[in-house]
Amino acid sequence: MVKFPCIQNADLKGKVVLVRVDHNVVKKGLIHDPYRIDATLGTLYYISAKGGKLILMTHIGRPRNKKTGEIEISENTSVKPIVEYLESKLHIKLKIPHFIEYPPQGYLGVETSVNHMIRELKEDKIEGIYLPNTRWFKGEESGGELADQFAHQLAGLADIFINDAFGSWQPHASTVGVTKYLPSYAGFLMQKEIENLQRIYKPQKPFLAVVAGSKFNTKIEPLYKLLEVADYLVLGGVVYNAYLCAKYGFKIKGISKTDLALAKEFVEYAKGFSGKLVELPVIIESDVLEGKIKGKYRSHNVHELKAGANLNYVLDIDKSSFEIQDVKKIFQISQTILVNAVMGLTPHFNEGTIALDELIDTNRDATKLYGGGDTMQELKRLLPGLYIVALDHPKYYIFTGGGAVLKAIEKGSPKGMAQVKALIENAK
Repeated sequence: MVKFPCIQNADLKGKVVLVRVDHNVVKKGLIHDPYRIDATLGTLYYISAKGGKLILMTHIGRPRNKKTGEIEISENTSVKPIVEYLESKLHIKLKIPHFIEYPPQGYLGVETSVNHMIRELKEDKIEGIYLPNTRWFKGEESGGELADQFAHQLAGLADIFINDAFGSWQPHASTVGVTKYLPSYAGFLMQKEIENLQRIYKPQKPFLAVVAGSKFNTKIEPLYKLLEVADYLVLGGVVYNAYLCAKYGFKIKGISKTDLALAKEFVEYAKGFSGKLVELPVIIESDVLEGKIKGKYRSHNVHELKAGANLNYVLDIDKSSFEIQDVKKIFQISQTILVNAVMGLTPHFNEGTIALDELIDTNRDATKLYGGGDTMQELKRLLPGLYIVALDHPKYYIFTGGGAVLKAIEKGSPKGMAQVKALIENAK
């Protein structure tokens, strides 16, 4: 088990505690699932019980345009719904500081106007401060000197830093930079997530991994690693479409040249791992992206299509793929199943995801590990009863960050993840 500084070892009494959480649950100003918020409550309770004064921060969405660098500050990516949820659930008073906006750069930094709120916090007039979306600040994702300045400003607000944001694996100012300037510790959720990673690093065999995604290039390194460590690998989404194009010469709409090139390299590499890649042969093709419209979608068996066949958008896996005896057997004999996948284009193409999750649930003996994000949200939307069971069932564990799980797999150890490495370095 990886050793790093934990919140249990921190002296919190009377200290202002800056806590980085992953409360990235707001879409268009609404909370669709508070699971990530609820998962951090143990850490927040503990800090308060030990006499700490809370300052919270999280990122929400992608308000920064990657091409132009412009940052949009709007209600769609505000922490306000999170604050309202916490105030209602915990019966506490939180305040959000307001800073000057500099369009299109967002906030240039933390302003001294926050000091009067910190004074209220120390005098117990409020129970906590919740900083605006960290991605509204220019320095959060900028790297270099700007990021360092922002990290220094954040550190100037507090005495101690707690990172409880396992899902926020990117090496940004609020996750990694702050550790240069404050005593830093892992919160309870961070510890729990890393503990459950051991069930992937040292799985009960056979180990089955199911991975899907909208781009091959964001999944390529974890997929190579999973080919090496898993007994079986199932693909879905655009990742699977690119794989089919690369292996069978199909032409499927929406597959970029970059993804196709990467998929061809992956197919070639996979030849050295015969029998590990489990293909789902029946796919659903649609003429349109707007919805599952009668007469505009159909199923195909890939083994019955001619090489070079032209297809429109492939938007789901037909449920019959999961009824094939060889496929069912692999799901039934596996003792560890990792799911980081939504098989179809949400919200209309749900057949493959439902069939996948229901088949996995029939294996009562396996440890079932679900990645966060869309995987978690679609399980809740499509199979709410199973989702509720999974929250407390000893054979299930739902991570708060799907991308973080894949990054941890790619690195081969939690110590390879930027936020964990930063905590270890801080302890030195």
